Amino acid sequence: MNSIIIGSGFGGIAAALRLKAKGHNVTLVEKHHDLGGRARVFKKNGFIFDGGPTVITAPYLINELFELFQKDPKNYINLKPLDTWYQFVFEDKSKFNYSGNENEMKNQIENIDQKDVEGYKKLVSFTKKIFDKGFTELSDVPFDKPLVMIQQLPALLKLKSYKSVYSLVSSFVKNEKLRRILSMHPLLVGGNPFTTTSIYGLILYLEKKWGIHYSMGGTGNIINGLEKLMKEVGVEIIKGHEVKKIVLNNKKITGVELDNNEIINSNYIVCNADPPAVYEKLLDGSQNNSFLFNWKKNRMEYSMGLFVYYFGTKKIYNEIEHHTIKFGNKYKEHLEDIFNNKKLNNDISYYLHRPSATDKSMAPDGHDCFYVLVPVPNNQSNIDWKIEGEKMRNLVIDKMQNDLMPNLRENIVEDFYLTPNYFENDLNTKFGSGFSIQPKFSQSAYFRFHNKSEIYDGLYFVGAGTHPGAGVPGVLSSAKVLDKII
Repeated sequence: MNSIIIGSGFGGIAAALRLKAKGHNVTLVEKHHDLGGRARVFKKNGFIFDGGPTVITAPYLINELFELFQKDPKNYINLKPLDTWYQFVFEDKSKFNYSGNENEMKNQIENIDQKDVEGYKKLVSFTKKIFDKGFTELSDVPFDKPLVMIQQLPALLKLKSYKSVYSLVSSFVKNEKLRRILSMHPLLVGGNPFTTTSIYGLILYLEKKWGIHYSMGGTGNIINGLEKLMKEVGVEIIKGHEVKKIVLNNKKITGVELDNNEIINSNYIVCNADPPAVYEKLLDGSQNNSFLFNWKKNRMEYSMGLFVYYFGTKKIYNEIEHHTIKFGNKYKEHLEDIFNNKKLNNDISYYLHRPSATDKSMAPDGHDCFYVLVPVPNNQSNIDWKIEGEKMRNLVIDKMQNDLMPNLRENIVEDFYLTPNYFENDLNTKFGSGFSIQPKFSQSAYFRFHNKSEIYDGLYFVGAGTHPGAGVPGVLSSAKVLDKII
């Protein structure tokens, strides 16, 4: 059996290894000269910047890939649990250290609102029920037939999956600060807490079950470890060449054509590329004549875009935690602007990553390393990032300098930024979305792009746009679905 994997994000690499373990001849094709997809690494003058995911949860899903080949993950990667998972900072400068230490959590909640301690406990136990169903039972189940979805509907309704995450959290806790803290998880996978199905409340419990980890040397070191493993077990890796076309015989996949006109024949093609980009750009659209599928594809709503500002400083900001989430003054209105109105807003919220808080190797001696991620509208907004990119950079520096990091501007020695244009042009995501399609109930499980193509025989999908969804655990689980359908 010959299998081709298009794209080398976590989902693509996991798919390559799982198919190799089944005895397939596997070729992985990556258009860039480095592996990782959204998890690529940028190096500048001694600073190492992880391109994308920095929060590692459910580490067993990574370890499993090494264990498929009886390898010890510790010989390849070093995952370190963090004590403080996130420090939340509000406009009034108050802070909340979010962690797995339930005594500390209880004390901090009491300080904000004593009445919400009991509600928090009830919320955690409710998210465990969602986790047991949505993650443990369903995250690696193929949802390629309507009956599978219909069978799950009673349980999903019982778990209030018709509610949004924010609405679910609000039914347990009343304080607005706590509501924001406990409902922010959809933003980690591209969703609006006010519209994302409460199924994604399971992330709250998933973090509590396994903790939050950091990969020493950066998330890129996990990619390096997995690349080393792929080479050892005989996965062929082609870098620096892009798949330009998927070759068909009627509706049966026969192979791919690369940008150098080379054709590679294959029984199976697994796309770690964004599904709409595959259907619209790599396949002969004239053969895609399913009315129902086209309706489904055209009605999809996409996640927000991301403005990511990478910077290194000559000053060490010891008071900044590894992960910081800074809320703006407005929350719902700001998210409304991003997801619905598709316009920029100066009252930003942002996520600040400081890997050098845990790992000094990420920056030169005496320096600090950061990236700050700002949710922004995707490219359906028609924002001209050639103009707005520099304005956003200055806004972000001013905000961080005012909120968290005194004299920041004069201490920056290295910086660059990425906009939704990078995601659209370099990572081939539709509308430059950061996480493919939004995780709404009407776009979950059976309603997402299927792991096994609805149209073409021999075509499969892993990654953010297919079941179960975005985030490192999601895309790794999407490769586990392949074990059940190939």
